[in-house]
Amino acid sequence: MIPQAAPARRIARFRAEIDAAVASVLGGDSYILGEAVESFERAFAEEAGAAHCVGVASGTDAIALGLRALGIGPGDEVIVPAMTFVGTAQAVLHCGALPRLVDVDPATRCIDVAAAAAAVGPHTAAIVPVHLFGHPAPMPALMELAGRHGLAVVEDCAQSHGASLDGRPLGGFGHAAAYSFYPTKNLGCVGDGGAVATNDARLAARLRALRNYGFDGPERISRVCGFNSRLDAIQAAILSVLLPHLRAGNAERLEIAARYRAALPAAAGLALPPDHGACVYHQFAITHPERDRLAAHLAAAGIGTAVHYTPGLHRHPVFAEAASGPLPVTDALADTLLSLPIQPEIAAEAPEAVAAALGTFSA
Repeated sequence: MIPQAAPARRIARFRAEIDAAVASVLGGDSYILGEAVESFERAFAEEAGAAHCVGVASGTDAIALGLRALGIGPGDEVIVPAMTFVGTAQAVLHCGALPRLVDVDPATRCIDVAAAAAAVGPHTAAIVPVHLFGHPAPMPALMELAGRHGLAVVEDCAQSHGASLDGRPLGGFGHAAAYSFYPTKNLGCVGDGGAVATNDARLAARLRALRNYGFDGPERISRVCGFNSRLDAIQAAILSVLLPHLRAGNAERLEIAARYRAALPAAAGLALPPDHGACVYHQFAITHPERDRLAAHLAAAGIGTAVHYTPGLHRHPVFAEAASGPLPVTDALADTLLSLPIQPEIAAEAPEAVAAALGTFSA
């Protein structure tokens, strides 16, 4: 069986280094924040091309704290694409703000700039573009839109570690960038973890206070209402081991994606993800009108798949009042997207195996 994802196999690949890093933390006296976290923050900021990195408890917290640090709160609206994981929009709710869900571009699956522009209203305060599946959202156009209306921008980089656009790292366009280190991400730990990257020193200081009960100095006095959202030292140590391998892992994903493009047949109704040289392929998501039947066929052939994401966020009851209008592209993608194996540790034979299985699938 070729699983769709297996983060334990990546941990096994680097197990000796990881064991040594974890042992170092266990032999010390700081398990929350501390030097292991600070060391990772410095290294990740450099990799992300940012001046500051603030480790937090999850990718969802990274978005919520980034928005809060930028002053987003009750009465505000935040534009979010409807084709993304629920955490993106729930982070807005955690700020007391309202997500305003908009449609995505059918080719890139990322936020549609025209739809975002149409959703801007008197209460709009921010935009959270998502680099879905590791494909860059149209940041120059979104930043122009945000600048025109005075909007904050927090990039959701949960699926785009190491990706770039026009030679600039993703995450470096907006006011802040939110990352997830969930185990299946291109850079993932063995639990939950996240980070916010920014070039704004004052914003970074606010983030460090917000993640730690609002403390603003060694005297541990809460000056604002903060949260318990800290990256722990063991996860930071594991991430420090894996970070130097990120670029090589992304290159492996690009090579596997190229093999998929070469191997997959031109079957009726089958569409491949957009071919963009800067994509880091967190997922290799095809579309097919018989998605569920195709997934069952591939499973019978020993190939795991996954659906990211269905239904669109506007179909979730918690976001019932958030849709900006009909979202036909999101609905169509939610019914047809199917993610194939792309993780390097499991996908060595996947492109050819999927192609062979597709050859026996009758639409």
